[in-house]
Amino acid sequence: MSDHYYSSKPVTAHNRKTWEATLRGRLYKFVSDAGVFSKQGVDFGSRVLIDAMEIPEDASVLDVGCGYGPMGMAAAGLASRGRVTLIDVNERAIELAKENVSNNGIKNVTVIQSDLYKALGDEKFDVILTNPPIRAGKATVHAIFEGAADRLNEGGSLWVVIQKKQGAPSAKEKLESLFGEVEEVTKEKGYRIFRATKK
Repeated sequence: MSDHYYSSKPVTAHNRKTWEATLRGRLYKFVSDAGVFSKQGVDFGSRVLIDAMEIPEDASVLDVGCGYGPMGMAAAGLASRGRVTLIDVNERAIELAKENVSNNGIKNVTVIQSDLYKALGDEKFDVILTNPPIRAGKATVHAIFEGAADRLNEGGSLWVVIQKKQGAPSAKEKLESLFGEVEEVTKEKGYRIFRATKK
């Protein structure tokens, strides 16, 4: 089987990198590695979502497919009186996310290895974030959307970043079948940010 960033146990040789990035006005230090998504730096789509997302300071937040942690860590800065849970199937990504959360002194984050939502029990959230793993296929992306609809509190919102050429129109259609309200919040260089609100 080939090794992908959505593999649970990447076998790609390690190639750790360290860099800094400013997200929502705060400087973060990151460590990444081979076998995880966007190992060279925070990808453009995630940055567009981070800049657009609206998170109450007391919110409970879930980052689905967190990678090494940038979206969830930025969310933790916004939800300063809330809590943030980061999940990913990739154990290497999870170890990096734990390291990055610790290295940046973030206290309101929990990092859990989970295949989609399986490790979460019946926990619900006010905000769910995802930069879905498009290469894992439409079934996986739609399972993320469906699980979010079940996991959100009433009035909660799912924030999604997706490229138009990678299926933004069909993603929006799927979101509209699951949520009471779907809004395209912004678009930049082919990336669309959708906010789907549970009514």
